Amino acid sequence: MPSFRQRTWIAFLAIILGTLGGALSGYLVGRLLTLKQGQARLEQFAQRVIDEGQRSTVESRKILAAMNASPYPMCSDAEIAYFRRLIYQAQYLKAGGRMRGGSMVCSTDLGRAVHSDVRYTPDIHQRDGTSMYRNLAPFRVGKETVIAIQAEDSFIVYSPFNIQALVSSAIPFTVTDLDAPTRQASRLVGDASSAGGAFLTRSGQFSEGGTLYGTRCSSDGMVCAAAHLPVSQVMESNRVEVGGFVALGSLTGILLAFIGSILYRRRLGFENQLLRAIRRDSLRLVYQPIVDLKSGKLVEAEALVRWTNDDNVAVSPDDFVKVAEARGFVGRITKLVVRHVLHEFGETLRERSDFRVNVNIAAADLADPEFLPMLDKALAEACVKPSSIGIEITESSTARQEIARETILRLRQRGHFVHIDDFGTGYSSLAYLHDLSVDAVKIDKAFTRAIGTDAVTVTILPQILTMAETLGLRVIVEGIETTQQARYFATSRQDIYAQGWLFGRPVPAEVFLRTMTKKDTMPATDEAMETMSAFASTVPAA
Repeated sequence: MPSFRQRTWIAFLAIILGTLGGALSGYLVGRLLTLKQGQARLEQFAQRVIDEGQRSTVESRKILAAMNASPYPMCSDAEIAYFRRLIYQAQYLKAGGRMRGGSMVCSTDLGRAVHSDVRYTPDIHQRDGTSMYRNLAPFRVGKETVIAIQAEDSFIVYSPFNIQALVSSAIPFTVTDLDAPTRQASRLVGDASSAGGAFLTRSGQFSEGGTLYGTRCSSDGMVCAAAHLPVSQVMESNRVEVGGFVALGSLTGILLAFIGSILYRRRLGFENQLLRAIRRDSLRLVYQPIVDLKSGKLVEAEALVRWTNDDNVAVSPDDFVKVAEARGFVGRITKLVVRHVLHEFGETLRERSDFRVNVNIAAADLADPEFLPMLDKALAEACVKPSSIGIEITESSTARQEIARETILRLRQRGHFVHIDDFGTGYSSLAYLHDLSVDAVKIDKAFTRAIGTDAVTVTILPQILTMAETLGLRVIVEGIETTQQARYFATSRQDIYAQGWLFGRPVPAEVFLRTMTKKDTMPATDEAMETMSAFASTVPAA
C-alpha cells in the first residue's frame, strides 16, 4: 500500500493534472461554442445580404419591364426623360438606358453621348434570359464595383452604394452568381475569397484555411452570399467568454481531481486493508443458531464473516464482499471461511452427524473452477463429511442459471445440503426452483417482518410455503425476532426451521459451542415461547 507521502503526492499530481485537463477541456469547449456561434452570426449576416439583394432584384426587374414597354421612340429625348423618372424614383438603381449588340445607345447619365463603338460582353447569363455585366466603365465611381443587368434592349445599373450599410459592417462578404450555361460561379460584389466555389454556392456553415464561412443562397440557388471571418479574429473578439470556459473547466477539473483522489484513497485504503486482513487471517466468524420449530432442537448454524478495519470500524459484509467480488478475490474470503469453520467446528461435526454448519458462497464462487476442489480438499484434511457443511447461495447469484445449476448439482452429488438464501426477493417461480434442484429455501427476513402487518409481502408467504411444499423443499425462515412470528410458522403443517434473534444472535464459535453443550433442544409449544426467549437471552450479542 502506498505510504502517506506517496498518497499525498498522487493526490497533488491528480489535482495538477485535473486543473490542466479541465482548463484544456474548457478551452476546447469554449472554442467550439465560440466558433459555432461565430458561424451562426456569419450565416445570419449572409442572409441579410441575400434579402437585400432580393429586394433590389425585384425592383430592377420591375424597372426593366417598364423601360422595355416605353411608349417613346428609342433613345429619344422623351424616352431618356422617361427612363430618368423611373431610375430616380428607384431605391437601388444608379442609371439605365438602351444597349444593342453589346454597345450602349443611350443612358440616363450620358444621354446619347456614349461610346457606341465600344462593345461590352456579358459576364453572366441568367436563366430568365437576362445578362449581367460587371464594372461597366462609364458608370464606375472610383474603385466601386457596379453591376448592370440587361433585359431585351434595356439595361439598368445598380448603385454601388445601395449596400453601403452592409459593406461598412465589420464582416466581409462575397456575393456570387451562377452563369446558366456553364454553371460556373462568378463573384459579383464583395471581397475576393480564397474558398472554393463549392463553399460559396450552397447554404451552410464551413471552415477552411483558418477562415469561418456562413453562406446563404437565394431560393433558386443562383445567387449566394458568403460572410467570412478569420478564426483568430472570432476568437480574439470572444476572448472573455473563452476565458470564462477555461476558468470553469479548471475549477471543474480541480473538483473532479479532488473527489477522484479521495475516492481513490478510500478505495485503495479499503481494498488494501481487506487484502491485508485476508493475508493476516484477521477476518473472524460468528455463528447464529437454526432450530427446528416442531421439536425445538438446535439443528444447524449459519457461519457469518465479520471484519473490523484498521480504524476499528466494523464493516458490513455486504460492503466488503461486494468489493472482493468486483476486484476478483472473493474466493479467498470463501476459502478463509471454510478453513475457520472446519477448524472451529471440526470436532463437533465429526462427532454429531445430525448437526450442520452452513457457509455462504458468492456468485463468483459458482463459476470458479477452483471452488469445488478447494472445498473437497479442506473437508478431506479435516475428516469432515460433506453433509456436515451446508451451502447457502443467494437467489440473485443464480441469475446465470446454467452455471448455477451445474455447480449445485455437483455440490449435491458430493453430499452437501444446498439452500437458496434470501428467497422471494428475485427470480422465484416453480420452474426456476425445480430447474435448480436445491434442498431448501431460506425465506428472506422482509417477509418475516411483515407478519402481523398489512404489508403485501405477508400475503405472499403462504404462496412461498405452498411452492416449497409442492417441490418437497425444506423451509428455513430467517429474521424471527418475536413470539408472534415464531407462532405463525410453528402452526404450519410443514417442517420449518427458524433463525433469528429470538433463538440467538450471531456469536463466536466458543460461545456458541458452550451454549450448545448446555442445551441443544428447545420447546416449541405456545406455552414455552417465553422459554425460547429466555434461551435467546442467554446468548450474548456479537
